[in-house]
Amino acid sequence: MPGDPTPPVATDWLTLPDLVALTGEPLGRIRRMLDENMLVGSRREGAFSVPSVFIVDGHPLPSLRGTIFVLHDAGFTDDEAIDWLLGYDDSIGLAPIEALLAGRKSEVRRVAASLA
Repeated sequence: MPGDPTPPVATDWLTLPDLVALTGEPLGRIRRMLDENMLVGSRREGAFSVPSVFIVDGHPLPSLRGTIFVLHDAGFTDDEAIDWLLGYDDSIGLAPIEALLAGRKSEVRRVAASLA
């Protein structure tokens, strides 16, 4: 969020070849994961990349897909969705991705839906 003094969650960014290596899935399956909103990525620094925090134990974080759908329904672009997921949110008390990793899916989606 603009003006937010809390820095976003630190994460590495994984290119498509990185995702293939990390997940053991073929490139076509990685592209399908992106098309089906199981993952979301950006071209911020050249090559298309996905925040590594979205991958847990070699798989996309399961609660990410529905949350991406809610954010898209709220009018967020992929870049805006990534920024919101990685940034601090006052109503949640931490970054939404951290809440998702802690199992707080319903709370994150409720807050995301209120942003529409």
